[in-house]
Amino acid sequence: VELVESGGGSVQAGGSQRLSCVVSGYAGRASCMGWFRQGPGKEREGIATIDRDGSTDYASSVKGRFTIYKDNGKNTLYLQMNNLKPEDTNKYYCAVDLRLAYCSRGTDFAFWGQGTQVTVSS
Repeated sequence: VELVESGGGSVQAGGSQRLSCVVSGYAGRASCMGWFRQGPGKEREGIATIDRDGSTDYASSVKGRFTIYKDNGKNTLYLQMNNLKPEDTNKYYCAVDLRLAYCSRGTDFAFWGQGTQVTVSS
Protein backbone atom coordinates (compact mmCIF):
# COMPACT_ATOMS: atom_id res chain seq x y z
CA VAL A 1 0.00 0.00 0.00
CA GLU A 2 1.39 3.39 -0.98
CA LEU A 3 0.25 6.83 0.15
CA VAL A 4 1.51 9.94 -1.62
CA GLU A 5 0.72 13.38 -0.21
CA SER A 6 0.84 16.61 -2.18
CA GLY A 7 -0.29 20.19 -1.91
CA GLY A 8 2.06 21.46 0.77
CA GLY A 9 4.09 24.62 0.49
CA SER A 10 4.32 28.13 1.83
CA VAL A 11 1.35 30.40 2.47
CA GLN A 12 0.69 33.57 4.38
CA ALA A 13 -1.41 33.61 7.52
CA GLY A 14 -5.10 33.75 6.69
CA GLY A 15 -4.59 31.89 3.45
CA SER A 16 -5.78 28.48 2.32
CA GLN A 17 -4.26 25.25 1.08
CA ARG A 18 -5.59 21.88 0.06
CA LEU A 19 -3.63 18.72 0.74
CA SER A 20 -4.22 15.55 -1.25
CA CYS A 21 -3.31 11.95 -0.52
CA VAL A 22 -3.55 9.31 -3.23
CA VAL A 23 -3.77 5.74 -1.94
CA SER A 24 -2.71 2.86 -4.17
CA GLY A 25 -1.45 -0.70 -4.10
CA TYR A 26 -4.44 -2.59 -2.80
CA ALA A 27 -7.69 -4.04 -4.10
CA GLY A 28 -10.55 -2.38 -2.31
CA ARG A 29 -11.37 0.83 -0.52
CA ALA A 30 -9.76 2.33 2.54
CA SER A 31 -12.48 2.74 5.14
CA CYS A 32 -10.64 4.81 7.68
CA MET A 33 -8.42 7.68 6.64
CA GLY A 34 -6.84 10.54 8.50
CA TRP A 35 -4.48 13.49 8.56
CA PHE A 36 -1.81 14.01 11.18
CA ARG A 37 0.95 16.54 11.67
CA GLN A 38 4.26 16.58 13.46
CA GLY A 39 6.94 19.20 13.89
CA PRO A 40 10.60 18.74 14.87
CA GLY A 41 10.83 17.53 18.45
CA LYS A 42 7.07 17.47 18.86
CA GLU A 43 4.58 14.67 19.32
CA ARG A 44 2.43 13.67 16.40
CA GLU A 45 -0.98 15.33 16.48
CA GLY A 46 -4.13 13.86 14.98
CA ILE A 47 -5.80 16.56 12.91
CA ALA A 48 -8.82 14.91 11.36
CA THR A 49 -10.17 11.48 10.49
CA ILE A 50 -13.01 10.20 8.35
CA ASP A 51 -14.50 6.73 8.46
CA ARG A 52 -16.55 4.47 6.23
CA ASP A 53 -19.80 6.30 6.87
CA GLY A 54 -18.23 9.71 6.44
CA SER A 55 -18.17 10.51 10.13
CA THR A 56 -15.37 12.90 11.01
CA ASP A 57 -13.30 13.69 14.06
CA TYR A 58 -11.37 16.97 14.29
CA ALA A 59 -8.82 18.34 16.69
CA SER A 60 -10.09 21.40 18.52
CA SER A 61 -7.15 23.39 17.15
CA VAL A 62 -8.44 23.05 13.58
CA LYS A 63 -12.19 22.62 13.98
CA GLY A 64 -14.06 25.14 11.87
CA ARG A 65 -10.98 25.88 9.74
CA PHE A 66 -10.04 22.49 8.27
CA THR A 67 -12.25 20.04 6.39
CA ILE A 68 -11.41 16.41 5.67
CA TYR A 69 -13.14 14.65 2.79
CA LYS A 70 -12.48 11.81 0.38
CA ASP A 71 -13.19 10.79 -3.18
CA ASN A 72 -13.65 7.02 -3.09
CA GLY A 73 -13.64 6.77 -6.86
CA LYS A 74 -10.18 8.31 -7.00
CA ASN A 75 -8.90 6.68 -3.78
CA THR A 76 -7.91 10.16 -2.68
CA LEU A 77 -8.14 11.86 0.67
CA TYR A 78 -8.18 15.65 0.99
CA LEU A 79 -7.64 18.23 3.70
CA GLN A 80 -8.94 21.70 2.95
CA MET A 81 -7.21 24.17 5.24
CA ASN A 82 -8.60 27.68 5.58
CA ASN A 83 -7.60 30.65 7.72
CA LEU A 84 -4.16 29.17 8.24
CA LYS A 85 -2.11 30.33 11.21
CA PRO A 86 1.66 30.28 11.78
CA GLU A 87 1.15 27.58 14.42
CA ASP A 88 -0.21 25.31 11.67
CA THR A 89 3.33 25.08 10.28
CA ASN A 90 4.21 21.39 10.36
CA LYS A 91 4.79 18.34 8.26
CA TYR A 92 1.43 16.77 7.42
CA TYR A 93 0.93 13.05 6.99
CA CYS A 94 -1.99 11.02 5.71
CA ALA A 95 -2.80 7.59 7.07
CA VAL A 96 -5.21 4.80 6.18
CA ASP A 97 -6.43 1.54 7.60
CA LEU A 98 -7.90 -1.17 5.39
CA ARG A 99 -9.41 -3.26 8.19
CA LEU A 100 -11.41 -0.83 10.28
CA ALA A 101 -14.81 0.57 9.38
CA TYR A 102 -14.82 3.18 12.12
CA CYS A 103 -11.99 5.27 13.51
CA SER A 104 -10.99 8.45 15.25
CA ARG A 105 -7.84 10.47 15.83
CA GLY A 106 -6.77 7.94 18.46
CA THR A 107 -6.85 5.03 16.04
CA ASP A 108 -3.61 3.20 15.34
CA PHE A 109 -3.51 3.50 11.55
CA ALA A 110 -1.66 0.82 9.62
CA PHE A 111 -0.26 2.73 6.63
CA TRP A 112 1.35 6.15 6.41
CA GLY A 113 2.61 8.52 3.76
CA GLN A 114 5.94 10.31 3.71
CA GLY A 115 4.46 13.68 4.55
CA THR A 116 4.24 17.12 2.97
CA GLN A 117 5.51 20.32 4.56
CA VAL A 118 3.16 23.24 5.21
CA THR A 119 4.72 26.55 6.22
CA VAL A 120 2.55 29.48 7.27
CA SER A 121 4.20 32.89 7.56
CA SER A 122 2.86 35.78 9.57
